[in-house]
Amino acid sequence: MNETTDKLCTASGMGAILLWSTTFAIARSLSEQVGPLSAGAAAYLIGGCAYLIRQRCSGKAASGSPAHSRLYLFGCGSLFVLYTAAIYLAVGLAADRGQLLEIAMVNYLWPALTILLSLPLLGKQGSIWLVPGSALALLGVFLVMTQDAAVSWASLVVHLRQNPAAYLLALAAAISWALYSNLTRRWSTPGTAGAVEFFLIASGVVLLGMRLLVSEPTRWGMRSVAEVLGLAAATALSYVLWDMAMRRGNLLVLVAASYFTPLFSTGLSCAYLNVSPGPKLWLGCFLLIGGCFLTCLSVSDPPAKNPA
Repeated sequence: MNETTDKLCTASGMGAILLWSTTFAIARSLSEQVGPLSAGAAAYLIGGCAYLIRQRCSGKAASGSPAHSRLYLFGCGSLFVLYTAAIYLAVGLAADRGQLLEIAMVNYLWPALTILLSLPLLGKQGSIWLVPGSALALLGVFLVMTQDAAVSWASLVVHLRQNPAAYLLALAAAISWALYSNLTRRWSTPGTAGAVEFFLIASGVVLLGMRLLVSEPTRWGMRSVAEVLGLAAATALSYVLWDMAMRRGNLLVLVAASYFTPLFSTGLSCAYLNVSPGPKLWLGCFLLIGGCFLTCLSVSDPPAKNPA
């Protein structure tokens, strides 16, 4: 029975990864109809409330209890909100659906950045493979950003100048999520549940506040309502499934599978948004995955100190 439960929890983690892989495609389609801020606000408020109701119905204690440190609640909460705002603005600012795939790939630098930042923030130790791993991940993004031009630094600069805000926001999202992933481990109280449901709601409130200050064309219809409900469900359910997976699932299998998120996301986005990717996009995607794998393998915990 325990083995069956462990396998089910591992499968839950796989489900969470697939759900996360759908978010870019649905978010872009929804943003084209109601605007990125309206899309994000609706999805996160509905998803956060659904997650909170699920927590309360399961009999769990409130996550925002005094057991959490202020650093975790406000520090990690701010990074979570920053990530959400940055990525939705980047999705909305993408010039077309093809550029969305580039925005997504810049965002998926976060696994490699998480590993790099774990050295100063968590005291991890890195090997020489950290350098080629990071270089490989950057090379993957470089290829994606030069899909329609010669592979050169000049062509990359020209491409970035076409929409610098979107790319900078995607990079800011990647950095903020990498910081969040590390600082959650550092600042959270051991043995307590996270405060993700409150972070989701806070993100929705911030996006709603931004929406009230900015005018964006909003056309709600049957498709947009269905997509916002789907995005909210994917957001809430993915966190529920991932929580189950982290408790009883096979951690090594799940970590390995999570590095394929760029591949899953690209494939699903191309299918949903009817985009035809070029060979450089797929090659860049695989290079990014390989680079993230190398960076992960190059970092380890420091040796335990012998007691005096």
